[in-house]
Amino acid sequence: MGLATAKIMGRHHRIVVADVNQERIDAAVAELAALGVDASGVVCDITDRTSVDRLIASAQSDGHVRAVVHAAGVSPQMGSAEFILRINAVGTINVTEAFLRVAGEGDVLVNVASIAGHMSPAALEPTRTYKLAFTDVTKFEHKLVRSANRMPKRMRPGVAYSTSKAFVIWYTRKVAAAFGAKGARVVSVSPGTFDTAMGRLEERSGSAKMLDFAALKRPGRPEEVAEVLAFCASEQPGYLTGTDILVDGGTKAGLGLKGMIAMARGA
Repeated sequence: MGLATAKIMGRHHRIVVADVNQERIDAAVAELAALGVDASGVVCDITDRTSVDRLIASAQSDGHVRAVVHAAGVSPQMGSAEFILRINAVGTINVTEAFLRVAGEGDVLVNVASIAGHMSPAALEPTRTYKLAFTDVTKFEHKLVRSANRMPKRMRPGVAYSTSKAFVIWYTRKVAAAFGAKGARVVSVSPGTFDTAMGRLEERSGSAKMLDFAALKRPGRPEEVAEVLAFCASEQPGYLTGTDILVDGGTKAGLGLKGMIAMARGA
């Protein structure tokens, strides 16, 4: 999704791509260059605030950083609850805080959340723990990991993933005022089932069953959500901030409470 977005934004912007893996960066930069996109790459570990600060500084060395699309993340099949929460939740805090420090008039951060963040009732979200993101990130992480690890072992990664993405949606709303004070915007986008490497990996855990409830009976294409991400990151929707956009082919609209319970039991 991130690379597909870079291809669109690269029509009008210089692009800096970031990843924890140099080989993936080199491949992405080469693919963008083949399309005529002016791009460079920086190795970055989003779980390390110093690494994120270096990324921002490197991007600034070539000019003003007008937009950040934060598409890094991992899914339940990719690791433990601790691993998932550190990347998806703590990583989002690091990227958000680092960009907020330098953001100015007209700038924008787009965080990638997930339909998974919409699956639990808002009343059940651990918002008291979420608030620690502003005061004690270490305690925030430990409490979320401890909560996920109270579940049966096979459920822990899925619970951690849903919690981390619900946090991204919540956190994006909460930091909107701080961005707004600088004339900047922040938005989250929640993809549903998409035909990506990560999406195909999650088919093992039954994610494909979600399409049974979707209005569009197919997975989305990366280019389709990329158009939404690129639009949010553009200057056109200048009054769009502090909200989440669900791009799920009508899955949540057709899911309902019974469907969510059935999906939970299947997991």
